Amino acid sequence: MDRPIPRPPLRPAQSFGLRRSPRVIMALVFREMSTTYGQSSLGYLWALLEPLAGILLLTLVFSLAFRSPSIGTSFPLFYASGLLPYLAYQQISQKISQALRFSRPLLFYPRVTFIDALLARLILNALTQVMIFVLVLAGILIAYRIDVILNIPAIALSLAMSFSLAFGVGVLNCYLFWQIPIWRSVWKVVNRPMFVLSCVLFIFDDVPQPYQDWLWWNPLVHVVGMMRSGIYATYDSSYVSPLYVFLVALATAAFGLLQLHRWHRNIVED
Repeated sequence: MDRPIPRPPLRPAQSFGLRRSPRVIMALVFREMSTTYGQSSLGYLWALLEPLAGILLLTLVFSLAFRSPSIGTSFPLFYASGLLPYLAYQQISQKISQALRFSRPLLFYPRVTFIDALLARLILNALTQVMIFVLVLAGILIAYRIDVILNIPAIALSLAMSFSLAFGVGVLNCYLFWQIPIWRSVWKVVNRPMFVLSCVLFIFDDVPQPYQDWLWWNPLVHVVGMMRSGIYATYDSSYVSPLYVFLVALATAAFGLLQLHRWHRNIVED
């Protein structure tokens, strides 16, 4: 009777070494691209439908109740400035939280580490969100003939804040979802009000005290505020602190990576 061929042991992760293999990471990126977007004839078009549908719905609902948005005169542009960075954070953090389980078969190969799986998901989904942002924003500006002076550095900084926060939260949840199974359900409940509490539907300045001081501690408020300062030249974003967002991202990523360094074999083999 033939004995089953044992799977090779998981590679002792050279987790925090700086010498990553670009070829391995890119191979994982192409694999996920074909798996995620290659299964459907519409491909990347599906990724565009969610933000477009959200912006159209918000525009329809709130244009009936209000004469103008909190900034400017275009409802689609106002909601895009809040919705796009928010959805980028949500999508990327969710993808990264499932990175080890998604790449589980490949993590038994000697050259693939859990860091490779995390970075591959970050790279692909960050590039996807940048593409979605450019297409949606350009489409709104052209379709509605809106004349704005875009602050590209501020927009890029907002996206960097969103991506770094998504990576940190995703890495942390990658560990917590395995260690504390009920946390997955708790996280869904906690995230439900975040759409409103992240100032997507309104601006931070319209929130009365003391709620404004409480909302300041939500990192997504800073991400959205920075994006709006990049799209609206007259918007005052003095309350925004990129340093605070990057510190939260660093703290969550550092703790999550330390735990994954210790437990990633158990997570993959579970």
